[in-house]
Amino acid sequence: MGPLGTIGHYILTPLYYAVSGVMLAWHWLFSQIGLDPEGGASWGLSIIGLTLVIRAALIPLFVRQIKASRNMQLIQPKVKELQKKYGHDRERLAQETMKLYKDSGTNPFASCLPILMQMPIFFALFRMVDQAAKKGTAHGFLTETQAKEFGKAELFGKLPLAASFTDSQGILAVQIVAAILVLAMTATTFTTQRQLMSKNMPPDALTGQYAQQQKMLLYVLPVVFAVGGIAFPIGVLFYWTTSNLWTMGQQFWVIRNNPAPGTEAAKAKEERDRKKAEAHGLPAAEGAVATVTEVEPEDKRPAQRQQPKRQTKAQRQKGGTGRPPGGTQRSQNQKRNGNQQ
Repeated sequence: MGPLGTIGHYILTPLYYAVSGVMLAWHWLFSQIGLDPEGGASWGLSIIGLTLVIRAALIPLFVRQIKASRNMQLIQPKVKELQKKYGHDRERLAQETMKLYKDSGTNPFASCLPILMQMPIFFALFRMVDQAAKKGTAHGFLTETQAKEFGKAELFGKLPLAASFTDSQGILAVQIVAAILVLAMTATTFTTQRQLMSKNMPPDALTGQYAQQQKMLLYVLPVVFAVGGIAFPIGVLFYWTTSNLWTMGQQFWVIRNNPAPGTEAAKAKEERDRKKAEAHGLPAAEGAVATVTEVEPEDKRPAQRQQPKRQTKAQRQKGGTGRPPGGTQRSQNQKRNGNQQ
């Protein structure tokens, strides 16, 4: 084992335990409800269950991804201004752009976090399926018996989970199912990215460098998945397709309920809210007025009377300034009464 193999072993070993532990928990559950523990259905559904657990754990990263993507959209006008100002100096442009990212709290790489976090898990599952099928090697919490069952598991009695489009074991049904899963994986990737660009990006963000990057990902990622997917085992394709479906549904929910300002999705939400308010007998305009009129005045207390400034004895004797109008007259009356006495 070379240096790279040693590093990969230390990285993947903890993931083997995490992946196998979650899969075995789902496998035990499906076995309890009547599925054959050695059958492909229990192992295939365990892979899908593993996907759901991982994607649920990655929700905080997805939230950061949404915020980063939204911030990137909102600062595009400022990025364009920097490009016009420092377009002749690439080094200065890069410095000012990074400063803008820092000041706005935007991380341009945060949108890649969910994919990057899933890649090690993906490779761990790939090696578990591949080595269990070819060598019966057990990883993580899998026993040798379970590894052999996992490696030989077949869906519907004729679709090995370890088979792939390029290694179909001479079974035409394997190639058909693998091709369908690869197409589904590619289509969901394209649809998710297209949905983001068409509905949740303001007009200013549809031009410029950021938009070009998004358009490139729109076409490059599906091609990468399609080319690489034909070599993935069916069990791994179950994982990736399920993960893409989760991403597509999760993003649809976010775009529908919390769209970026100034986008088509935001206009659609405003229209839905208006119709919903009218259905309840309260038009949106009246609701806004009611909200404003319900605000109480900040302070209804009467203004306090300003007290006169205190004066020294010398000032009072001289009739100094700052005393109220009646103050001087009062002092004169007191002097007059004293003289009379």
